[in-house]
Amino acid sequence: MTFSADQGTPVLEVSDLKISYHGGERYHPVVHGVSFRVEPGEVVALVGESGSGKTTTAQSVIGLLPANGHVDRGTIRLNGTDISRWSDRQFDTIRGARISLVPQDPGSSLNPVKTIGAQVGEILEIHGEARGKELERRVLALLECVGLPDPELRARQYPHELSGGMRQRVLIAIAIALKPELIIADEPTSALDVTVQKRILDLIDELRAEYGTAVLLVTHDLGVAVDRADRLVVLQGGRVQEEGRASEVLAAPRSPYTRQLIADAPSLSRSAAWVTATARSSTGTAATDDVVVVEQLVQEFPRPTRGEAPFSAVDHVSFRVRRGTTHAIVGESGSGKTTTVRAVVGFQKPTSGKIEIDGTDLSTLGGETLRQFRRKIQLVYQNPYASLDPRQTIFEIVEEPLLNFGNLSRLERREKTLAILSRVGLPEALATRRAHALSGGQRQRVAIARALVLDPQVVVLDEAVSALDVTVQARILDLLDELQQDLGLTYLFVSHDLAVVRQIADTVSVLRGGRLVDEGPVAQVFDHPGSDYTRELISAIPGRKHPAFA
Repeated sequence: MTFSADQGTPVLEVSDLKISYHGGERYHPVVHGVSFRVEPGEVVALVGESGSGKTTTAQSVIGLLPANGHVDRGTIRLNGTDISRWSDRQFDTIRGARISLVPQDPGSSLNPVKTIGAQVGEILEIHGEARGKELERRVLALLECVGLPDPELRARQYPHELSGGMRQRVLIAIAIALKPELIIADEPTSALDVTVQKRILDLIDELRAEYGTAVLLVTHDLGVAVDRADRLVVLQGGRVQEEGRASEVLAAPRSPYTRQLIADAPSLSRSAAWVTATARSSTGTAATDDVVVVEQLVQEFPRPTRGEAPFSAVDHVSFRVRRGTTHAIVGESGSGKTTTVRAVVGFQKPTSGKIEIDGTDLSTLGGETLRQFRRKIQLVYQNPYASLDPRQTIFEIVEEPLLNFGNLSRLERREKTLAILSRVGLPEALATRRAHALSGGQRQRVAIARALVLDPQVVVLDEAVSALDVTVQARILDLLDELQQDLGLTYLFVSHDLAVVRQIADTVSVLRGGRLVDEGPVAQVFDHPGSDYTRELISAIPGRKHPAFA
């Protein structure tokens, strides 16, 4: 098939697209009459929360719908040619060559037993573009093009030897290898740190400008869409709620759903967030005692080579958290933030330094005393699905800590379990379900309920909202704030998302390479960052084209 579009023909034109999934006799429509177009060199963002139909729409464009997915109606035109009902064999002729995909998860998208060079070269071999020495030269040129240091070394390495940002660059190298007319970027940075995210999006933008490639950007992050897209297509429930130029949609959204997305996006609510941060900081300073005290914390791990100096994951970190406030620990992957909080909750013994929780020195605890101490401090993980037992009902999951730590009667446990489920906004009817039957937001509420059922004083939230859609994230943040006000909880909030930190925290510690590079009240650190690294983190927050940043 030859694609020779007339001047003025869109690279991609989707018209009245309807898609459904079939299972036995069940018929489940998920995309309802979606239409949009992408012009040459243009970036169009499909925006919406999970279940909005954005990924299904994108999959249909490149012919990668699941086996039970079906295009019921409408057309998908690539440079004027209708490809909506093409076979896999037909799609094989254009995937990579005319249209490419940058998937969300580089970890599961790269073959773990093939070298990076072999995987980048594969797309060139499949389409007969290069062989032998020429193939090697083209592979190294692509790796260099996407900014990977030492391309010859990277080509010999395997995916597990590269960072998440490096792996995503490899996927981009594969996507641009044959200079396609259209790149579909499906949540390409949602799993990356904010600074790595910025560099990856900058790279896609530079390549688009160089090659004139059109980009269909699929994202739930309205801040990213505002920064990077020329036009937005806002989806909800498989229907287009709003479409238009990004600046116009953000300045004057017509759809109530779009207005809610904007209100819920931390990176797009700068003014409100600053007021909140300032108010929270002034409230926090009224507290009279520090419930968490960390002084000169050092956490070292042995290296595999005998005689080699140990690896210092945390290097003399100190901070204090006042009772009833929220202290954030921020930094990129590898900064030491998760290692720090694991020491704070007593999961690992520090190499040196002191940790006190409500006046108790953790170094004096051990065995049963340490186990009972953990009632005071509870942890909520990033991924609620992975941390909830799939065999237990929701009631059993939340009740379990009471069985482990308490001596309440069965009736008292039932009353307390149902009460805390109600407190986090979960109806009693969900108590008999299992985790797989709940949404991501509901599962995170279960994880919070489990942490609170023992009446702790301190709750550690380790990237507890980073895996959630922006609207769900906003509801969970509201819930956390409400619980803190009502129960007097103290939060230690671990995150790489400074937009969320700006919204929820009173004070903040910024870590880099295991060392403290900035600290203080949130408003002070954001207004007057004390390190170049903190300034880089702040400048990488998406959504800076929004009028609120003007």
